[in-house]
Amino acid sequence: MQRGFENSNSVLEIDEIYLEGLSKDGFYSKEDIHDFIKNYSSKIQVNIYPYPSLIAVTKNQQKHVRSEANDSPHDNLLRLPRV
Repeated sequence: MQRGFENSNSVLEIDEIYLEGLSKDGFYSKEDIHDFIKNYSSKIQVNIYPYPSLIAVTKNQQKHVRSEANDSPHDNLLRLPRV
């Protein structure tokens, strides 16, 4: 999460997401993940049941990602561990 927004429940405040299974495991910016999904029609799944895919979204010219909607009250990305 962005500094000062560690307890936010908005995907807009996500700064980086840890990804595994790419060329290298590690933290990637939400903008880089957005571009990767858009440019390569790639499928990245959240590692929490029901394993929704990430969707690239642009809001107010800000690139970010969110998970596909399901019956969770908050986006599944917000349920991942925060560091």
